[in-house]
Amino acid sequence: MMRLILLALAFCAAAAPAAAQDLLRQLEAETGPAIVVSDTPEAVNIAIYRDPYRGDDPIDREWPTGYALITETRTITIPAGESVIRFEGVSEGMFPETAIVTGLPKGVTEKNRDGRLLSPYGLVDAYLKRRVKLTRTNTATGQSTTDDALITAGPAGGVIVQTSAGFEAYQCTGLPERMSYGGVPSNLSAKPTLSIITESDVATTVTVQLTYMAAGFDWQANYIFETGPKGKDGVSTGSLFAWMTVANGGKQSFDNAYLMAIAGEPNKEENADPPEDAGGALSLNCWPQQRTDQVPYRQTWADGSIDAYGGYYPAVMPAPMAAPVEMRMEAASYDSVVVTGSRIAEQEDLGDLKLYRVPERVTVNAQGQKQVALMVQDEVRYRRLYTGAMRRSGRWDYPRGAEPVYTGTERTSYLDWQIRGLNEKRDGLGLPLPSGQVAIYEGSRFGPLLAGESSLTDRAIGDDVEITGESSADVVLTETPVKSDKKRHTWTLTVTNARAEDVEIEILLPSTTEISKGVTRKKSKRVWRAVVPANGKASITITIRMDGQS
Repeated sequence: MMRLILLALAFCAAAAPAAAQDLLRQLEAETGPAIVVSDTPEAVNIAIYRDPYRGDDPIDREWPTGYALITETRTITIPAGESVIRFEGVSEGMFPETAIVTGLPKGVTEKNRDGRLLSPYGLVDAYLKRRVKLTRTNTATGQSTTDDALITAGPAGGVIVQTSAGFEAYQCTGLPERMSYGGVPSNLSAKPTLSIITESDVATTVTVQLTYMAAGFDWQANYIFETGPKGKDGVSTGSLFAWMTVANGGKQSFDNAYLMAIAGEPNKEENADPPEDAGGALSLNCWPQQRTDQVPYRQTWADGSIDAYGGYYPAVMPAPMAAPVEMRMEAASYDSVVVTGSRIAEQEDLGDLKLYRVPERVTVNAQGQKQVALMVQDEVRYRRLYTGAMRRSGRWDYPRGAEPVYTGTERTSYLDWQIRGLNEKRDGLGLPLPSGQVAIYEGSRFGPLLAGESSLTDRAIGDDVEITGESSADVVLTETPVKSDKKRHTWTLTVTNARAEDVEIEILLPSTTEISKGVTRKKSKRVWRAVVPANGKASITITIRMDGQS
């Protein structure tokens, strides 16, 4: 065919050059621009940003709700003239409107995020109203036969094919059936793809960079704090270790990537929803293959009882037909955590944000999580306190206009224990602490055991660091009313310590508590701080004024 075209062009050029040019333009219009496929990047940089609205919740395993800025370096050869470049293997969560391609001779004239993927679903969709080969087992002879078929409907909800025997539902005979296709359509890819249109005056090989934002990523810090013995000054020394946990919820792995994580909350506007990939398995719905007398239309009971429709069944009945079972392919599990490298992520400043860079290339696996060491601090000074607050404001409950009377009784509550330190270098820290989950371990004769789990918000250098554990039944606060009038309420607070060591307590009081011995100011609040001896108790009597909000 090509030889005939060349001969025709040579003939036209000899007889009439203008006619040859017209024919060439016609052939170009029929064939369209050249298609260039870039199937994989040579280098990838991934900067992952946390979901700013996730709070203390863990990373969503099904679809992480943060985002990433991805930069891919690719080398491609483009022909002269107009061409379509298909960048395969981009993240399925790509926001196409953010894509930037640099390094092309004449830039980009058009870009498209292609959502049609190579899959059973995608092939049926691409071959709709086209001929395929249908191989199936003959119900009479048991032999396999192959016939031509036309796909007339599908792929959602079922596939209808037209054969010489008429219209049939695909894979609904109960016997093996399969379809064969003439080839893979040029616009169907096994990976999410971004296609662009560009032009070049000459054929050339260029190195381009593709940069885009993508959903489906997230990261957080995961801290492990191991407590230590208390010193004579009441200060303990423990160790703090942190993982940088990153998650990729997409179906694309990024091999040998330069990985970074960004701490802080940059101003980011909402993006359009990423396009959904039209791929996956077929969902085939078929009419039941039983006879109508084999399909029960009402509930049967083996004891001969009457059903909801008033029917009566004999006491002896065959076993009822089992309910249909839905078969579902599950996505890859997120439970597999990959720990990589012994080197620690390096912290850098990024404006008002903090950047944590993994010093070696790593693979960010599809639908997986990866952990990289974030920090190791072996000599962290802290105090352990038991904290609580008055459960009510201290106001008495009495009818309007009536004289104050006692209506309350003693109230008791467990105190929370808290690890409290200062984010300073002299206290063993002195570095930014990104928000994340904290697991607290305490030493025992069996080794470190989990004592509690908590969370930590972003802490800058110089900030207080407070990690709250669970409530302790060993340290109890009792609130006892003493007297009351229209201007003041008086309470006695007692903390009982059932532990075999002294404990420090800090009880938050209403802001209108009068300053007295043992009561100090803490910002706009009042607090009671004390040391409660081992197997002992400590008490204080406080007065709350009723001339302001408490």
